[in-house]
Amino acid sequence: MRSPFQFVLDLFDTEPPSVPAAPAAPAQTLTEALGPVQFAHPQANRVVAFQGVQIAYAFARAKRKSIGFSVGPDGLVVRAPKWVSLKEVEAALHEKSAWILRKLNESQQRHHLNAHNRIEWQDGAVLPYLGRQIKLRIDPAQGRAQLVSGGPEDPETLLLGLSAHATAAQIRDSVQAWLMRQAQTLFEARLNHFAPLLGVQWKKLSLSHAGTRWGSARADGAIRLHWRLIHLSLDEIDYVVAHELSHLREMNHSPQFWDTVRSVMPDYAQRRQRLKNESLTDW
Repeated sequence: MRSPFQFVLDLFDTEPPSVPAAPAAPAQTLTEALGPVQFAHPQANRVVAFQGVQIAYAFARAKRKSIGFSVGPDGLVVRAPKWVSLKEVEAALHEKSAWILRKLNESQQRHHLNAHNRIEWQDGAVLPYLGRQIKLRIDPAQGRAQLVSGGPEDPETLLLGLSAHATAAQIRDSVQAWLMRQAQTLFEARLNHFAPLLGVQWKKLSLSHAGTRWGSARADGAIRLHWRLIHLSLDEIDYVVAHELSHLREMNHSPQFWDTVRSVMPDYAQRRQRLKNESLTDW
């Protein structure tokens, strides 16, 4: 059986010189030429099939020591050193096929969920805050943004002191500023709670806007936490906090590291799994 890689190479090869040139055909993308593809990266230049599922992915050579795979909102990206053959890349893809398919499905599900839950920035909009829903209310007489309790069956309401004619961008920016202030205060409190339990000291907290990571830690005690964690439940926030503080004792993901996390959070695995279902996609 011919490999998908050879099929792609043949597909775009020119005809041998002895064959008369055919009339020029309209340019086709890779996915158009291949037909139905379940997962297709916008910059796809190669294709592979797992269990009858065709995946068009972006492939590039890179200065690295091994083959790298990443799955993001656009799809699968594969990078490999120049000395690695395409046959070896194909073998590595098949070896990782279960992981790749799982990540692609998870990414697709998150994309659909985000599209469904996209916020309309206007009076009365609803957004997630600490794992629950709050409602936005524009009140020109309001000073500083304030969260107020609702009735027994009503969500809490975030009052915004904006003009009744405020644009969607102004409303979004005002809400984000409020959320980031809440995040800074809450994250510092949770760091101060877990640091003594772990026997570590953190030196600095920065709010991150990174597109792929919930948090990071440096050996000098600097902690970065994504401000969008404020959307999630306190259980998920605490997991990220404990995870990053544990790196101040173990700068790796060794068994000793996970034992450190477990020492303050016995159910960390369940919290970690819930966090995997969350998305960092922008509003």
